[in-house]
Amino acid sequence: MQFRQQALDRLRSPEELDLPVRLARPQGRLALAVTVLAMTAASVWAVTGTVAPTVGAPAVLTHAQGSYVLQSPVAGQVTAVLAKEGERLAENAPVLEVRTAQGDTAVVRTVAAGRVTALAATIGAIIPTGANVAAVEKVAHAGDPLYATVYVSAAGAAAIPAGAAVDLTVQSVPAQRYGVLRGHVRTVGRSAQTRQRIAAYLGDAQLGEQFSQKGRPVAVLVGLDRSSATRSGLKWSSPDGPPYALDSMTLATASVRLAGQRPLDWLLP
Repeated sequence: MQFRQQALDRLRSPEELDLPVRLARPQGRLALAVTVLAMTAASVWAVTGTVAPTVGAPAVLTHAQGSYVLQSPVAGQVTAVLAKEGERLAENAPVLEVRTAQGDTAVVRTVAAGRVTALAATIGAIIPTGANVAAVEKVAHAGDPLYATVYVSAAGAAAIPAGAAVDLTVQSVPAQRYGVLRGHVRTVGRSAQTRQRIAAYLGDAQLGEQFSQKGRPVAVLVGLDRSSATRSGLKWSSPDGPPYALDSMTLATASVRLAGQRPLDWLLP
């Protein structure tokens, strides 16, 4: 009752009707101003700003010409292995000696110059005609640069522009210590790759199976950024990078930055 009486007394006092009404305190006005500024900045960024989404995909470090699988032209028993894994051979260089059923000795030779990345034949093994005996990466010179071949889904590859920045997390390099490898897209393939085609290019049937598990991917060739300040000769997100050079056929995971899109394009589809 006391509060009701006070309210009635105020209504009977017309002299107080002309007093100003305080709508907000100074602190409230400041908060309102900050909110308005933030909304204005967000609106401007939504119209003029851009975002750069990324596409992740498996990758492998290679030389640009790829590899090939060396097959034996004859059947027989392997009597000598004349090459070693990691050895760089000239064109038509001997790799194996095979004794045929007729007692003749045939020599299996390289088709093109390159580095032997795998040897599948051992002394004493019996091999049929057409057997895979070695994988050879086509490297003409020791100084030929490494590239990264990234196998992206067809849907993701359609949005990748030439020159897009790429970050590569290399399996043999601790990313927490040395960071990621930097590169830029050189070319984007025009057709999807079959498992057999991937295996033929990399000289490895297992990688062909691995990279095509989720469907036929598109091959994206990435040039690795060079740097004279690192031991590897390549540019990393860390100042120095790893204290060793990288080998071809090293697996990695790529993050490809797509072309910038306005936020309204994906906030308001």
